[in-house]
Amino acid sequence: MHLYDQLGLLKPSVRTESRYRRYGEAELLRLQQILFYKVLDFPLKEIGLILDDPDFDLIKALEGHKELLTIKRDHLTTLLNTIDNTVNHLKNKTMSNYEELYEGMPKEQAEAYRNEAIDKWGEDVVVRSEKALLEMPKLDIEQLKTDQKDITQKLISLVNENPESEAVQEQIARHYANIRSFWGVTDPTDLKIETYKGLADLYVADERYTTVEGKTNPAFAAFMHKAMMYFADSKLK
Repeated sequence: MHLYDQLGLLKPSVRTESRYRRYGEAELLRLQQILFYKVLDFPLKEIGLILDDPDFDLIKALEGHKELLTIKRDHLTTLLNTIDNTVNHLKNKTMSNYEELYEGMPKEQAEAYRNEAIDKWGEDVVVRSEKALLEMPKLDIEQLKTDQKDITQKLISLVNENPESEAVQEQIARHYANIRSFWGVTDPTDLKIETYKGLADLYVADERYTTVEGKTNPAFAAFMHKAMMYFADSKLK
């Protein structure tokens, strides 16, 4: 405020004997006007002329500030949204080929898993799933993987519960929705009942599905089979 005093924009109402400036309500309201006009990019000299105009109306000025600041806010919001959209576009570039879906696996192992999936589910199912994942932003795929881990951990914690219990079935419903996303199934009428039951069978037929956190866990596999079968028979019909 020392600068404003020097420029004659804002004079204190009182100066103490120690040369301290004291400001009353009128001066503080004038300071508010100076700051509003500064935000709106008015030069200090022009601000002084506006405030010293005998016809200056404080209420009309405040209403004008509100209107101009609202326009500025909307413009800034648009710019911020543009930045967010650009960042998301740059971060979420989709994958360019199906090999990226098996990132981290040896190439031979990835090929073996893919061919095995084709044998079990059919090439159309595998290709559709790969196509859906290739078109999905990488961050969305990472979220699916994160959700999958969370679902598995919650189901592991419920392994001693009745597979038909509400708590277990709630997580199985999440499991089903997560798997559908990986399969690329978007049609809500395409329930994939038999496909999901086929996956349930793998938990007791394929030793890889009995492995939890690097250890064989047949009890968990049996639990998943019962819970998934119950879900398919009771919720998907």
